[in-house]
Amino acid sequence: MRVAAAGVRAAGQRLGFVPTMGALHEGHLSLVRRSKREADVTVVSLFVNPAQFGPHEDFLQYPRNLERDSELLLRAGVDFLFAPPVEEIYPADFQTYVTVERVAAPLEGASRPGHFRGVATIVAKLFHIVQPDSAYFGRKDAQQCAVIKQMVRDLNLPVEIVVCPIVREPDGLALSSRNAYLSAEERQAALILHRSLTHARDLILAGEHETPKIITQMRQLIAGEPRARIDYVEAVDPDGFTPRVRLEGSTLIALAVRIGSTRLLDNLLIEDSPPGWRFQL
Repeated sequence: MRVAAAGVRAAGQRLGFVPTMGALHEGHLSLVRRSKREADVTVVSLFVNPAQFGPHEDFLQYPRNLERDSELLLRAGVDFLFAPPVEEIYPADFQTYVTVERVAAPLEGASRPGHFRGVATIVAKLFHIVQPDSAYFGRKDAQQCAVIKQMVRDLNLPVEIVVCPIVREPDGLALSSRNAYLSAEERQAALILHRSLTHARDLILAGEHETPKIITQMRQLIAGEPRARIDYVEAVDPDGFTPRVRLEGSTLIALAVRIGSTRLLDNLLIEDSPPGWRFQL
């Protein structure tokens, strides 16, 4: 991979990079298409990263299908696929990790201790191996994007981080590799995430700017779905992930909800820009 990337740079070409854990869907492919529009050469990595899974999480069950994913990437026109074995990325006696502090502490950081240490470490390693000019991430994992941006700033990594819109099913469910775990009934129940976010948007358009009131109504709506269990529903600053008690500037409403045994994420980005509110769902 390093030799291939060096050849791209020697040719004066711009290299775009899409890091993934495989089990590809249209959300991943939208990142690939963005890279292909903006870069001369696109690299995609497929690596299920053990360092970001907790001891009771789904590392062994996480969906893997290298043959299918490779075919999708070939059809999408990806130039290089990097799919290293675990022992190449984490050799025996591996001891060095990257820790991002404040922005990684709340929400996902509180619910999944050690998760962002694993994310920051693998992304830093992949950036060092691939040495891309730009890297593409989906906004569904908004806190992950903020953590990676902070790491890139703090470590002076010469990579442009491009955050791309959430891709949704026609009924609003955010695409996720973990959607494959949902039964038909759970898949229907999972729509409560999108409904709660659209309800928040409607409340804001009706004049409600106090985030505790918005969050309370969202939690009540989600609690009405018997298959849903709330992990968190919070309004935060989208860069630092500090709490927002009022809609001021940009605000992210982020949630994590378990549908059955499957934990799903979603969010709504709200921007206060003249002449009114702008929403990214």
